[in-house]
Amino acid sequence: MKKLLIFLLLSTSAFAQVNRIEPPNWWTGFKNENLQLLVHHPNIGNKTPKISYDGVSIIKVHKAKSPNYLFIDVKIDKSTKPGKFNIIFESEKGKKISQSYELKPKSKPSEDFIGFNSSDAIYLITPDRFANGNEANDVVKSMLETTLDRTHDYKRHGGDIQGITNHVDYIKNLGFTTIWPTPVLTNDMKNASYHGYAMTDFYQVDPRFGTLTDYKNLSEKLQQNGMKLIMDQVANHCGSEHWWMKDLPFSDWVNYQELYEREKKYITSNHRRTSNQDLYASEKDKKEMADGWFVSTMPDLNQRNPFLAKYIIQNSIWWIETLHLGGIRQDTYPYPDKIFMSNWAGEIMSEYSNFNIVGEEWSSNPLLIGYWQKGANNKDGYESNLRSTMDFAMQAIIPQAIKETESWDKGFAKLYDGLANDFHYASPKDIMIFPDNHDMDRIFTQMEENVENTKMALATYLLLPRIPQLYYGTEILMQNTAKPGDHGLIRTDFPGGWKGDKVNAFTSEGLSAEQKDMQSYLTKILNYRKSSKAIHEGTTKHFAPNNGIYTLFRMLNDEIVVLFLNKNESAKVDLSTYKELGFEGKKMKNIVTGEEIIWDKELTLNKKGAYLFTTKLN
Repeated sequence: MKKLLIFLLLSTSAFAQVNRIEPPNWWTGFKNENLQLLVHHPNIGNKTPKISYDGVSIIKVHKAKSPNYLFIDVKIDKSTKPGKFNIIFESEKGKKISQSYELKPKSKPSEDFIGFNSSDAIYLITPDRFANGNEANDVVKSMLETTLDRTHDYKRHGGDIQGITNHVDYIKNLGFTTIWPTPVLTNDMKNASYHGYAMTDFYQVDPRFGTLTDYKNLSEKLQQNGMKLIMDQVANHCGSEHWWMKDLPFSDWVNYQELYEREKKYITSNHRRTSNQDLYASEKDKKEMADGWFVSTMPDLNQRNPFLAKYIIQNSIWWIETLHLGGIRQDTYPYPDKIFMSNWAGEIMSEYSNFNIVGEEWSSNPLLIGYWQKGANNKDGYESNLRSTMDFAMQAIIPQAIKETESWDKGFAKLYDGLANDFHYASPKDIMIFPDNHDMDRIFTQMEENVENTKMALATYLLLPRIPQLYYGTEILMQNTAKPGDHGLIRTDFPGGWKGDKVNAFTSEGLSAEQKDMQSYLTKILNYRKSSKAIHEGTTKHFAPNNGIYTLFRMLNDEIVVLFLNKNESAKVDLSTYKELGFEGKKMKNIVTGEEIIWDKELTLNKKGAYLFTTKLN
């Protein structure tokens, strides 16, 4: 009996699972038949992997500098059937480790993954600050940051994935079609872990946000409501507490790795993003931009290492399939190696032809924004394969134009000239526009808490030939006026997201009259926009501003949408100014108030503000 027990114990030990294999599963039916597995386990590099499964073959095995890694190139034939199999790792002495692996069937063809586009309106959420749907996961004692303090702008507040799922109906009823939460993957950092951008595990949901099942449930509920989920991803860096930082596989896995391992030092990025395009940029400036660490707690990943490059690409594809994503938002887009970023986006879009990715390029220069969009006529021949980028240029121009009052046109020339820059873009309607986000002052603060100016700005953002994104709480005039630029305050808790909140914006209980009015205002415009082909796909025409009035038209077939921005206390608009459009005698309706007008000789605008009219009367 004793001998049998020893034998069983030895057998169990001999066939233990490896510590980590990534991707943790894969799918059959991809165009690309190749898969690279990262295996991490003590001294796994001294073992030989074997697979016996029809249609699956090992092409090549790569050892790393660390003996605790293996990288296995696997081919999955198109004829391979879904199923589970074992990967056997055997040492020269005959000792074995058996790792179970699963190939799942694709849930739908790759071309059926439809990405966000100009027909969508995106609701950006910082999950920790939106709603606490599961108080049981507020604190996880095994993690480095265990403090929950809603009075502290940079501590965790307890919002989670379930909190978003609980309020999908609210977001849908506002008129949004897509949700973009900031990262919810494990961010096991000592401080400010709530924001999620210093990831310490690229395949694991942070348990304080919930589980993978919670994440899947959110995606499923969105799909049931005809909505999409965008995932916020980071290819540029990881968190300093990432599991591999304690055992890096190669000597060039992160940039300036030798300096970091020798002295725990690094070189910070010079943030000279123009070095990506600059014909005269020095090699020193290019290197410090691409290789420098974003901040001290975010080691800069070296995407020129082919194993890391493959890891990041496969990670993105894994999440697309796992969550049935409707898009990816890629953080700090100009900071990684730009050749890699082209390959990354290219491989994703090659597999998912109708998908979409938006890259963050924080620049007010349209030349730089346009450089990163697919189809750009770049002098250096660079092709990004990126369908969408972020329009920080127009984002900044619109508040400036609306607030200015001194010039003859009262500032609207800025808006007129800014939109004229669209000639530079390969596809203006595929660019993402926004009044604010999680890294900048809220639009109500930018507009100096002037409600009418805020409405004018929001109407403009929503009518442009763009993909609009609004930040949670914009609909109730959330602001950070007390501390402009303070990221923690910008990411304020959404009222009603926690038990005991005296104000509940989800039900409008406790909101001021102005807040309720803004909720109603945005709901009417967003819900109109949801079915407006003219706004989604129509032609755009605007007229030079005159005497404090700017006019923008969106047109497709019989649908016409008109935006008047008026800075006067009252004004009479001579409609013959627009006679080239041939609108005489058309009946139109105010999208917000429901008032009907006839497009005749003159239109009276009774007060300052935004006026939206449409020929769609029902």
